[in-house]
Amino acid sequence: MNIIIFLLIGLIAGFLAGKIMKSKLGFWGDLILGVCGAFLGGFLFPVFGLFKEGIISFLISALIGAIVILFLYKLFFKK
Repeated sequence: MNIIIFLLIGLIAGFLAGKIMKSKLGFWGDLILGVCGAFLGGFLFPVFGLFKEGIISFLISALIGAIVILFLYKLFFKK
C-alpha cells in the first residue's frame, strides 16, 4: 500500500481512536499514536490472517491497532 495512504489512514484511525478512548493526549498526540497503531495493525493483522485487501479493512485494522496503543498508553502512563 502506498505510504501516503498508509499515513492518512493512520491519522484518521488516531483521531477516531482518541474519540473512542476519550484520550487526553490532545489532537496531535492522538494522531501520532494513530499512525503507530496503523503500523501495528498493518503488520499484525496479516500475520493472523485477518487482513483483506481494501481501504476499509485497513482502516478497521489501523483503528484497532490505535485503540490498543492508546489502551497500553493509559495503562502504563496513568496519572
